[in-house]
Amino acid sequence: MPRPKKCRRVGNIPKEAYFKPAGIPIRELEEVNLLVEELEAIRLKDLTGLNQEECAQRMNVSRPTFQRILTKARQKIASALVDGKAIKVEGGDFRMHLQQSNCPKCRGDSAGEQDACPFCGHEK
Repeated sequence: MPRPKKCRRVGNIPKEAYFKPAGIPIRELEEVNLLVEELEAIRLKDLTGLNQEECAQRMNVSRPTFQRILTKARQKIASALVDGKAIKVEGGDFRMHLQQSNCPKCRGDSAGEQDACPFCGHEK
């Protein structure tokens, strides 16, 4: 029997949940469903530039699990770009931080107000 899936921690919900190639009506496009936690993995690794261990800690998963989430997200995005598919961001097993504090040094998201960033140690 497999272990129960851990709820992923997400620090950002996208404002736009649908991306498509320009000039093609939605009804004519195939869709790729990108889970919210997959988008969060892309954001943490590729946009903020954190290493995988830091990303995994922020999402409350193991490093190998983070790698699997990231690989799946990149495959879906590559498929959409190469094959001209729409990307719909929705679903997944995640929870939001109740209160966020963004570090000015590493742009890290942490829950609640803290004196120092739990990821890079920068004092606020």
